[in-house]
Amino acid sequence: MRDAYHEELDSIGDGLVEMARLAGSAIGRATTAILDADLKLAESVIEADKKVDELQHDLEARAIALLARQQPVATDLRIVVTSLRMSADLERSGDLAQHVAKLARLRFPQRAVPQDLHATILEMGQLAQRLMAKAAEVIVTKDVDLALQLEQDDDEMDLLHRTLFQHLIDDRWKHGIETAVDVTLLGRYYERYADHAVAVAKRVVYLVTGEHADTLQASEIPPVAGTEGA
Repeated sequence: MRDAYHEELDSIGDGLVEMARLAGSAIGRATTAILDADLKLAESVIEADKKVDELQHDLEARAIALLARQQPVATDLRIVVTSLRMSADLERSGDLAQHVAKLARLRFPQRAVPQDLHATILEMGQLAQRLMAKAAEVIVTKDVDLALQLEQDDDEMDLLHRTLFQHLIDDRWKHGIETAVDVTLLGRYYERYADHAVAVAKRVVYLVTGEHADTLQASEIPPVAGTEGA
């Protein structure tokens, strides 16, 4: 009975990794769609978001069933509760990738991003994908040091976001109000996507240590229960 219980806990973790994988793929493909005005690719990203939603709903149902049947305590309870929160972050990440794709669809056959901002948006998309890949790795490995690094990695996204904003307020901006709104929204989508990847990593820190990531430094990680003297 306990073996089945722990297999179910493991399957919840596997579901989170799959959600992260899909969200990472989505933001990469949505970035290509917005930069290339690729309607077919944009539509595929929009449609694929249903799978992320389905995974979240399935994970929630299994987690709630575990809470009801097994009444987990201590670390197991943290796993279930934290997994529910991570699934919400990952589902929202998928939504944000979908928003990028929907903007590409809205502006088709025109390109939503001016040529002089292509490099910045491309970099934001690639960084978002790397952050989500690292978040997925953190879910698998429970590596607290790696999880804490994500917040530092997110500083790069914040810098790119500010760079984008500087273009928008520059007196030399010549692309009009509609494009300015589009670029503002895009910047926000990528910035929030990165925040959700960081939030996932922070929740893993709490799962492993019982401490919130904001109270820890990478060099001040308490030993995980059962590993002292290992």
